[in-house]
Amino acid sequence: MNREFDAVIVGSGFGGAMTARTLVEAGWSVLLVERGGWVERGPKAVRPENFAILSPHYARDAGYLVRDGASPLQHPAGAVFCVGGPSVFYGGVSLRFREHDFLPAPEIAGSSGAEWPIGYADLEPFYSMAERIIGVAGATGHDRTEPYHGSGYLAEPAALSPLSERIAAAALDLGLQPFRLPMAIHADGDVQRSGCVRCGTCDGFACAIGAKNDLATRVIAPMLRAGLSLLPHTAVTRLVARQGRIEAVECLDLTTLRRFMVRGRQVILAAGALATPHLLLASGLDRANPAGRVVGRYLTRHINSAVFGLLPRPVARDRFVKQLGIHDYYRGDIGRDVPPGPLGGIQSLATPPLTVVRTQVPAPVGWIAGMLLDRTAGLLTIAEDQPRQENGVALDLNRTDGAGLPGLVITHCYSPRDLAADRALRRRTRRILRGAGAMAFYHHAIRTFSHALGTVRMGNDERTAPLDGFGRFRGIENLTIADGSALPSSAAVNPSLTIAANALRIAAHLAVTVSVGAVRQRVPA
Repeated sequence: MNREFDAVIVGSGFGGAMTARTLVEAGWSVLLVERGGWVERGPKAVRPENFAILSPHYARDAGYLVRDGASPLQHPAGAVFCVGGPSVFYGGVSLRFREHDFLPAPEIAGSSGAEWPIGYADLEPFYSMAERIIGVAGATGHDRTEPYHGSGYLAEPAALSPLSERIAAAALDLGLQPFRLPMAIHADGDVQRSGCVRCGTCDGFACAIGAKNDLATRVIAPMLRAGLSLLPHTAVTRLVARQGRIEAVECLDLTTLRRFMVRGRQVILAAGALATPHLLLASGLDRANPAGRVVGRYLTRHINSAVFGLLPRPVARDRFVKQLGIHDYYRGDIGRDVPPGPLGGIQSLATPPLTVVRTQVPAPVGWIAGMLLDRTAGLLTIAEDQPRQENGVALDLNRTDGAGLPGLVITHCYSPRDLAADRALRRRTRRILRGAGAMAFYHHAIRTFSHALGTVRMGNDERTAPLDGFGRFRGIENLTIADGSALPSSAAVNPSLTIAANALRIAAHLAVTVSVGAVRQRVPA
């Protein structure tokens, strides 16, 4: 890599891919560095062994130890590394944060100092842009909490499956207002692409036929043809700073184990809410930031629960069931079991394959599930967890990960309010499933970090927020953060579209405020 790029971007998920797209279109020379490789498509992609956390792209050498809850015990955890990041395995739900989510409720924010330096109006044009880029299909006018849309969706959502119709009817009978989840799934209309065949493997698997609009399919591959440079299988091990600027990005080729440097006038870190602070701390950059003490802190990840109801008989299965959202309790509810302030959302949930179920639940439950999977209906609850300084990441200098970085200890404990909101949402979810005919229920707590946010947050106060409103890392002139770690609070919806929209906003600002001509003159022919 004997050239200097206008921008070096670390990480190819929603933050990195969207930033790269904007800057390439603005004429910048851009290098995208990704620790993982391309995910194979075709029939093999949906085999049980290629489920996200079972696949070869789930790196168990990430060096993560998790202290989860009040227990002092730690357990190892991995991370998904691949071209396109977790979008390759996500379910495609593409919800905007609600307008009031940009003013966190006092019951959520507490004394955390979490504040948004921007409002919904600042992000709305970029939400619309992100929806067009990743091809979101949806319908407006049915969600009680729906924010203002400057433009409509490009496509209508797919027809409801029989199970979705049954759950929607049960919700309506309870006086609720179910709505269609906006999904980044290609149905038809593009003769050069396969349309969705409703196989139901969106959530947790790479799409075998490329109908899911993940970033590898929808953004990165086209950008390579437009001039984007990509380094897969390459881990970034250090950001080398001198005199308040990133001078070089130290890399390790994971195939050849060769170490080398790359250089860019601008460096954009978009490795995710765990890997981004990991790299900042390992590089000692927290010491350059006036809010360095909170780099890695205030980790949020939602408190999510899967609630499954057992139906009296099998349902005529159309396996594409991740279709419905219910936001009647999003801003709260009345009842003795309800904590003050917002509760959260409910979404329909596909039943995972038996092989996957048996890896996630105790053995007796797994074997019983094998006999009952065709009689289950699932709903997912998402409650916003409070940003708390004690939740976050810290280096463990006694260990190293697969790339030679110091190990990382992740600490996260849900607050009593978080747990109360989760319980209240689960009770309301069981009412819906009971109305759909469910006779018995099983609850599975989801404790992954797929919705992790907030560890290098934006804010107006340089003493409490490492980033300014455009993601610029305070204390380092040419370093920008454009991933989920920048979001001060998590709302109660899937964060991918907000990460994408914010990255587009940050990249647009870079494109118009930073001159790249001088850099190009130094690029060897």
